[in-house]
Amino acid sequence: MEFLGLSESTIRLSFFIGIFIIMALLEAWLPRRKRRFSRVKRWTTNFAIIFTNFIAVFLVGLIVPITAVLSAIWAQQNGFGLFNLINMPIGLVYILGFLALDLTIWTQHLVFHKVPILWRLHRVHHSDEEIDASTALRFHPIEIVLSIFIKALVVILLGAPVILVVIFEIILNGSAMFNHANYKLPLWLDRILRTFIVTPDMHRIHHSVHHKETDSNYGFALSIWDHIFRTYIAQPKDGHEKMKIGLQWQDGASTRLFWSLKLPFVNPPASKKENSELVKTDRKPS
Repeated sequence: MEFLGLSESTIRLSFFIGIFIIMALLEAWLPRRKRRFSRVKRWTTNFAIIFTNFIAVFLVGLIVPITAVLSAIWAQQNGFGLFNLINMPIGLVYILGFLALDLTIWTQHLVFHKVPILWRLHRVHHSDEEIDASTALRFHPIEIVLSIFIKALVVILLGAPVILVVIFEIILNGSAMFNHANYKLPLWLDRILRTFIVTPDMHRIHHSVHHKETDSNYGFALSIWDHIFRTYIAQPKDGHEKMKIGLQWQDGASTRLFWSLKLPFVNPPASKKENSELVKTDRKPS
C-alpha cells in the first residue's frame, strides 16, 4: 500500500530511523544515567536481535501473510469490524480506534508480565541492564510474532481504518524509543507530559529489578491506562541515577546475543529464585 507515492513500509522505516537518530543524539548530549557498557557492545546485540526478529517475521509471513496493515485492508474490503458496521464521524473513529489499539498494547504488556510462560519471553526485553533507545527494539522473536497476531486480530475486530493503523504503528514505535531513551528531560516538562504520555523517567521505573516497580507503568504511548488502572508509580525508590535495571541474576550477560535468545528457555539460578521481594523471576501471576 502506498501513501504519497511511498510504500507503507518505507514511511515507517523512515520515521523509525529518524526518531532513533534523534534519541541517540539526545542521549549523547544530555544523558540521564551514566553508561555501564559501551554503546557498541550493547547496540551490537540489540540490533542483532532486531535482525533475528526480521527473519522470524519474514518466515512466518511466508506461511501466514498477516500484519496489522494487511488486516486493516482485509477488514475494509470485506466490511468487517465494529467501525465498518457502525456509522460514526471519521474523527471519532480515529480517536476511539487509537485509544482501543493503545489499550490493547497496554493489556498485552500486562498479560506478558503476569503469565509465567509469556514472562519468559518478555524478560528478554527486561534483561537489558541499561535502558536507552535501543532497548525499545529488544524483544524476543517469538514475542514479536505473537504481538503481530494479537494486533492483527484487534484491528480486524475493530475494522480500524488503514491510515489509522499506519499512524498508530509509527507512534507506537516512536514513543517506545522516546520513553526508553536515556536522556534528561526537564523535570517540569516531564511532570506535564506524563499526565498523558509515557516519559523516559516514568518508563524507566518499569525496568527496575524490584517487583513492585517492574509491575507498574505498563504504558508505551499513553500513560492514562496506568493512572486509570492504578498501576502508576511516580518515582523509583532508589532514585533514577542509582536504581538497578534488568534481571538481578544475569550478571552482565545481556550483552551476548545467544544468551539473550535462549533466555526464555533458561531457569534463574536456584539461589536467586528465593529472593522474591527484590528480583523479578518466574513466579505465579499475582
